[in-house]
Amino acid sequence: MRSLDRRSLLRASAVGAGVLASGLAVPAAALAGPANPSGPALVRGDRPRLTHGVQSGDVTTDGALVWARADRPSRMLVDVSFDPSFRVARTYRGPLLTPDTDGTGKLRVGHLPPGHRVHYRVRAEDLDGRTCGEPVVGTFRTAPIGREGVRFVWSGDIVGQGWGINPDVGGMTIFSAMAARRPDFFLCSGDTVYADGPLAETVTLPDGRRWRNLVTPEKSKVAETLTEFRGQFAYNLLDEHYRRFAAAVPQINQWDDHEVTNNWYPGEVLTDDRYTEKRVDVLAARAFQAFHEWVPLDPKRAVDRRVYRNFTFGRHVEVFVLDMRTYRDANSPGTAPFERILGEAQARWLVDALARSRATWKVIAADLPLGLVVPDGTANEGVANGRPGVPAGREAEIAWVLREIARRRVRDVVWLTADVHYTAAHHYSPDRAAVRDFDPFWEFVSGPLHAGAFGPNKLDPTFGPEAVFVHAPPAANTSPLDNFQHFGEIEVDGWSGDLTVHLRDARGASLWSKTLRPRR
Repeated sequence: MRSLDRRSLLRASAVGAGVLASGLAVPAAALAGPANPSGPALVRGDRPRLTHGVQSGDVTTDGALVWARADRPSRMLVDVSFDPSFRVARTYRGPLLTPDTDGTGKLRVGHLPPGHRVHYRVRAEDLDGRTCGEPVVGTFRTAPIGREGVRFVWSGDIVGQGWGINPDVGGMTIFSAMAARRPDFFLCSGDTVYADGPLAETVTLPDGRRWRNLVTPEKSKVAETLTEFRGQFAYNLLDEHYRRFAAAVPQINQWDDHEVTNNWYPGEVLTDDRYTEKRVDVLAARAFQAFHEWVPLDPKRAVDRRVYRNFTFGRHVEVFVLDMRTYRDANSPGTAPFERILGEAQARWLVDALARSRATWKVIAADLPLGLVVPDGTANEGVANGRPGVPAGREAEIAWVLREIARRRVRDVVWLTADVHYTAAHHYSPDRAAVRDFDPFWEFVSGPLHAGAFGPNKLDPTFGPEAVFVHAPPAANTSPLDNFQHFGEIEVDGWSGDLTVHLRDARGASLWSKTLRPRR
């Protein structure tokens, strides 16, 4: 392999220009099935092998984070080229892949030009440097810097409520439907796994149909140990559609509750008899380690070196990723004058970063909706408390954010979320609200990707929401067989700056769409 600098890579782009028009086409090597399906102990053998495909994430104007996992101790090597044949490429030497990280590793490849389609190839090199295993390839597009169009998809809620990978229906086909939209990136709004949702081999539906699950030991009980949490992420990558999508589309991930357990908050002690470890803080620490090992998230990009961070895509789009789980107060009825869901540092970061943004559209990626009531027994899981009147509980913190956004004259803010397992478009207006000092805005809800479908939830009137569109099932925990799985798509026109949102079903058909024109 010849190494090359930025100038050489630019020259190489001309060589592969004709092939690059294929965009998201990924060679079959990216679809090789996992050798270690559920992530067991690393093994010895002749040549190291990549077990769960490749992923990329947290794309910037000059590079991206690349992820892979090997079946034994080895070194991660990443070849980068503008030419899918890799005739001219640059090789990055990555970290050692060891049992300390369950064989996973991440490497940021940089010094690349903005707005370019990049092809990468990951190899695992044995520790004496004499041989490499078979390469696995992927692709991403670096973020643009000018007036270019941007398209991305978002959703959440993967393998929940007992609905796992069903070979009888071809697996999680919604990921191929998302890939077919040729997005620049995928925003995952949380519940990337369901660590609290064991799978049974078969599920009988109310009408007598039978759903069959692929099952692994780690997905057969609630996750408590680090190995069991790691197995949650390994399971999703057993699906060929998921692996193909992960190789072709870079991700921006956040987490919600099911990466640990349902509706959790810091300091909670469980009463659930399925758990022998009942301290949520202990479970959350293990889950957080597995999350960062298996998800292509760059902690160096996060303000707190954990989750919340922001990304710019050209002149028109900046994405602000929130963490509404780590810094919250305990779930409660929400009647106290003020409670946290973001925490003071994150709330101030959000407002300050929005005020500094020069992007046309400021997209806030929230792992919970603002106006939908999400109950947790007699308490509330989300922002809304379900009561009319002035903001109270967690609503008070969000009210401060909305007021500060208006006071600093931040325009063209859109909120995206998942969590509630149906899709909807909500318009918030002070004309209908208990508070008047904020600007109108839209919130778009999507999901689930592959989980039980629910809804619709009750709308809280505090911020004046109106449900303009809703697509929800007639019964709770509707299976993926009944077409209530969803993803959303945002497309921003490079010339006009207009933002068009599509709420799509599992096949990619648009159920509802709207074009927003910038106020700036």
